Amino acid sequence: MAPLQKTYFDSFRKVVKAINSTLDLQEVMDLMVKSLVEVMGVKAAAIRLLNPKKRTLELLASHGLSDKYIRKGPLDASRSIAEAMQGKVVVLSDARRDPRAQYQSQASEEGIATIVSVPLNLKGRIIGVLRLYTGSPKEFSEEELDFAQSLAEMGAIAIENARMYERIKKDYESIINETHSIGMIKSMFRKEEE
Repeated sequence: MAPLQKTYFDSFRKVVKAINSTLDLQEVMDLMVKSLVEVMGVKAAAIRLLNPKKRTLELLASHGLSDKYIRKGPLDASRSIAEAMQGKVVVLSDARRDPRAQYQSQASEEGIATIVSVPLNLKGRIIGVLRLYTGSPKEFSEEELDFAQSLAEMGAIAIENARMYERIKKDYESIINETHSIGMIKSMFRKEEE
């Protein structure tokens, strides 16, 4: 196995291991963006989830971006590299001038040259994007884009697992509360009968 492939494989394995060992979504997503920055040698990475009601992309995790850039304003899913929301991997070679970038001047101020936007695809539904940012113009190889897509797919699975866990936990707590309430009511009736 070539050194780069081994590095990608080891990083992928580390993320998969984290997904399998915890239901703490934030921990997994933080590990994922940090791993992407380190392994791919990019300036920064971020994961944004689609808010279906507002049609915005909301930050879940990032590594390497300034607070100022993160808080630049809402990302409109139909204006901010919209092709990614249609399931396409999109590479903006010059994010400072490409009209598909919603915040071109802020990208320039942040020192961002290239942005790669990878869809988070879950069972044919796009739930968000994984973004990579470089400080100087970069052409990404097919191998690099495949690696980013693989991690995005794993990220989508982790997000779904965490959401299912939260739903099950909430349903369980609701059943416990209802059972407890029913028990209290029965206890009250027994006392009245005595």
